[in-house]
Amino acid sequence: MAKDVKPTRKNLMAIEDRIDLSERGHDTLEQKRDGLIMEFMDILDQAQDVRSELDADYQTAQRKINMARAMEGDVAVRGAAAALKEYPEITTQSKNIMGVVVPQIESTKVRKDLDERGYGLLGSSARIDETADAYEQLLETIILAAEVETAMKKMLEEIETTKRRVNALEFTLLPELYDNKEYIEQKLEEQEREEIFRLKKIKAKKEEEEAEEKAEAAAEAESAEKAEAAAEDETPRLGQTDSERSDR
Repeated sequence: MAKDVKPTRKNLMAIEDRIDLSERGHDTLEQKRDGLIMEFMDILDQAQDVRSELDADYQTAQRKINMARAMEGDVAVRGAAAALKEYPEITTQSKNIMGVVVPQIESTKVRKDLDERGYGLLGSSARIDETADAYEQLLETIILAAEVETAMKKMLEEIETTKRRVNALEFTLLPELYDNKEYIEQKLEEQEREEIFRLKKIKAKKEEEEAEEKAEAAAEAESAEKAEAAAEDETPRLGQTDSERSDR
């Protein structure tokens, strides 16, 4: 992958920016993951309590209805159930837990008095009333359990998603960016060394040419001096010859 990146200063700066952004994103996601885990543990504790409560309420409701059937008869129990006038109403809203939208379930008309149950004072017994109370309590616990279990499931899904994103940054993207950065830095260093070597060669060649030019200039100057000296030596001899000629 690193070989596909052009080793330029611009690309190096871009990769360094991506590394900085990815590292900050990684830290943020780690904090989110840790916070989600803490929230999940709180919900898990609540879910365990609700499950225990649900199991206890279910056992109580079963015990009450079995006793009512045994004492009042199955027909009386079914009749009391059929006399119900209003059914419970359940509404759902949403709440936000560290960016995770979880349901908030609210119920009304779960708990009822004798008139709302439909069978009235004369058509009921204490055992049927106790059974109705037990099942109303069980229904409330079921609603609470549904809210808690759904929230726990959504939190767990978000934790897994966040973990995958953290791992993708930590074990895939960031190592790749580090490799690209190292590759570009190495190539730029090689280019810099090559450029320095090239400049040194140019400088050495220039110095050599300058030295040759100086040597040539010095040689020319020396030749000129020798020629001038020779000319000066020749001038007196020429003068003497003329004198001798005039004496004759």
